[in-house]
Amino acid sequence: MRRIVSVWLMDWPIAVRLRALKAARRPGLPPEPALEPANPFALILKNSRGAAVIHALNPAARAAGLRRGQTQADALAMIPRLICQPADTAADVRALEALAVWAERWSPSVSLDPSGEGLEGLFLDATGGTHLFGGEAALMEQMRARLAEAGMSARLAMGPTPGSAWALARWGQGNAAPIAREDDVSEALADLPVEALRIDDRTLTAARRFGLTTIGSLYGMPRSGLARRFRDGDAVGLVRRLDQARGHAAEALTPVRTPPRYRAWQAYAEPLGDLAGVETRLPELLDDLARALERDGQGARALTLTGFRTDGETTRLSVRAGRPGREASIWLRLYREAGLGRLELGFGLDALMLTADVVEPMLARQGALESEAEAAQAEGLAALVDRLSARLGEDRVLTPEAVDSWIPERAQRLRPALGRTPTTDASETGRRPILLLDPPEPVEDPMFDLPDGAPVRFTWRRVSRRVTRADGPERLSPEWWRPRPDGRETRTRDYYRIEDAEGGRYWLFREGLYGWDYSGADDERRAPSWWLHGVLP
Repeated sequence: MRRIVSVWLMDWPIAVRLRALKAARRPGLPPEPALEPANPFALILKNSRGAAVIHALNPAARAAGLRRGQTQADALAMIPRLICQPADTAADVRALEALAVWAERWSPSVSLDPSGEGLEGLFLDATGGTHLFGGEAALMEQMRARLAEAGMSARLAMGPTPGSAWALARWGQGNAAPIAREDDVSEALADLPVEALRIDDRTLTAARRFGLTTIGSLYGMPRSGLARRFRDGDAVGLVRRLDQARGHAAEALTPVRTPPRYRAWQAYAEPLGDLAGVETRLPELLDDLARALERDGQGARALTLTGFRTDGETTRLSVRAGRPGREASIWLRLYREAGLGRLELGFGLDALMLTADVVEPMLARQGALESEAEAAQAEGLAALVDRLSARLGEDRVLTPEAVDSWIPERAQRLRPALGRTPTTDASETGRRPILLLDPPEPVEDPMFDLPDGAPVRFTWRRVSRRVTRADGPERLSPEWWRPRPDGRETRTRDYYRIEDAEGGRYWLFREGLYGWDYSGADDERRAPSWWLHGVLP
């Protein structure tokens, strides 16, 4: 049986604004009048006609007779001392989304509840999870108490459908949170007003005109009769809402975040106030998650540890690995490398949640017997990349990636090493320098045989070097379709691998070819030049 909790956050925009005003207060400044509960306070929003109307009210303004949707001019005429501020609906949505993430301590599927003229609450899918909190009533009481501690007035209700929970949260009677089950939901809704079906004002007005004041008054009416009475088509919405509330029609909820397939969760009676407490309990969460992954033959490539703070905020730390795995010891090492100190504990954490964000099947890998050492080396390299990426950041640990280009400085580009297998072209081993000079450095006073001979002596960094061995040339044609940034003509390069008398090995190239007439001033006819591009191992 589906169990949905509706959380009605009464005066949510007011609560968000008061929280922001408290955070912005500075010592020595005059008190903010809006923070005084006895002062009537309203948030103003312009409607489609450009008129300023009341978007939200605090309890003092509501007790004075003001209502939502009333024009600001009428409200000020009634209460001249009314404090008015412009509403910020975008901030209300951001705050509600943050609250939805914080509410994931009770359910992995939390959705926003866009009701009325503003976002006022949440839907939590608690199906199959109420026993973790001591039952349905205990879960509701815990949610109410925690929201009250965070300074939010809320009314809650649980039902088999979002519509029934929504109606009971707003129109249910009694101090305790109403709880309806599938077999008695129609009875629980019967005495509630018809507006509890989440219908628009036009449908509500038409229903009242025909004497339909309660939800129970609709039960005995045939669908065709409702359709005839609501000739403008509003009966479609009325009947659909009625069926959704009673469970005769499905209603989908869109979670703020996609519910994780694998999750380990723990709540604590006493908040965790230091990192030592978090590190002590993290292995238990990792073991729980590893068992669930092993049961399904899955491995995780990314994990997120979420801490639910006592002040209503959340703090997170994510780690990733290049290969899927489910060994708790390896993940614990990655979290230590990433630094548990990045978690902002605030006044303490009363719950921890570990989720597997990226999950892949773990397939058995068999290597050749003669390559056992190479396989172990590859595993060690992958583990090293994971640890370095966790400690330094994924954008700090890079590996080269081949690019379709003959020009050496364009033949490779650096990409994050996490999840990539470093490859080496055996045919180029020893023929290309490990590190290229950027830009290439000029070579002075080269002595060589025309037209394509290797240099026998050259000067680099003010040191004259005598060549004892040379190999080349290796001719690389220019990429004429890629002009140089300085606008000069791209020229042919002849590369040489040379060794000097002291054992130093270098990679030089000559840019340009001999045989042209260089007497003119045309830049494209300039004489060839020599450059040192790298040092060979």
